[in-house]
Amino acid sequence: MSAETTSSTLSELYTEIVAEALFVASERSIMRPLVKNYAITGGGKSVEVPVYGTVSASAVAEASDLSNTAINPTSVTISASENGIMTTLTDLARNSAPRNVAGDIGKLFGEAIAKKIDTDLTALFGGFSNTVGGNTTVMSAGLIFNAVAKLRATGVPSDNLACILHPNIAFDLKSGLSNTFANPNAGVGNEALRTGFAGQIAGVSIYETSNMADASGNNPGTTGDYKGATFHSDALGLAMMQDLKIETQRDASLRADEIVATAVYGVGELQDSYGCEIEADSSIQDA
Repeated sequence: MSAETTSSTLSELYTEIVAEALFVASERSIMRPLVKNYAITGGGKSVEVPVYGTVSASAVAEASDLSNTAINPTSVTISASENGIMTTLTDLARNSAPRNVAGDIGKLFGEAIAKKIDTDLTALFGGFSNTVGGNTTVMSAGLIFNAVAKLRATGVPSDNLACILHPNIAFDLKSGLSNTFANPNAGVGNEALRTGFAGQIAGVSIYETSNMADASGNNPGTTGDYKGATFHSDALGLAMMQDLKIETQRDASLRADEIVATAVYGVGELQDSYGCEIEADSSIQDA
C-alpha cells in the first residue's frame, strides 16, 4: 500500500491518541468558539435553526390595549456531512520510532480536523452581503472601523464581535498600526510591536488564521487576496452531529493498524446582516 506510515496493535496507545487529538482539535480551532454551536440529536443529519427578525416597541396611551405583534421567525437548515483522515501504521514503524507515535498521530489528526472546520467556516465570509475593501485594498484599521459601522448601523449587538484575517493581511494591519514599524503610536500600535497581536480595534478582537482560502479558492493562497470578516457570533453556525472520533482496525496480514479520525458536522450562514466581509490584498504576498 502507498502512503503508509512505515513501524503490534495500538490498543495500549488508543487512549493517548484520542486524548491528544481531542485536545488539539479543540485548542487549534479559531472559529469554533466564535460562532453559534448546535448539536444534531434525535435522528436525522440536519438541524433547523430559527432566525428571528427585529421587532419594535411603540408608545401607548394609558388604559389602551397594545396591538399584537406577530413573531414569525425564518429558519436556516444546516446539514452535516462526514469529514475524516486515515493513516496506516506498521508494526515496524511503531516499534522503531524514537518519538511518541501515539501523541504525534493524535496531534496531526486533531490539527487536520480543526483546520477543516475552520476552513469550512471562513469560506462563508464571501457570502456576507455587507462588504468593505477590495482585491487591491491594503488592510488598515479603517476597514475594521468601516465594517463595524456597517454592522452597528443595522442594529447588530456590539458584544461578541470578532474579526478574522489571514496572517498576510494582518501584517499590513499591524504594520500600519505601528507606523511601519517606526515611531509607533501608543496603545494598540505598541502592543502590535511587542507581541504581534493587534488586540482590539473598534471594540473588536482581531484573530489571525491561515485556515482560509484566497479569493480564488486556493488553500494555501497564491494570490495574496483574502476575504476576512468582522461578524457577530450569531452570524454563522456550526452543527455537530459527531465530534472528533478515533477508531483503529488491525490488519494482521499487513502487520499494521489502520487509524481513522472522523467528524460529522455542517456549517451555515444564519444572519447575513450580522457579518461584513473584509477583502484586502497582501503587500507581502505576490499574485
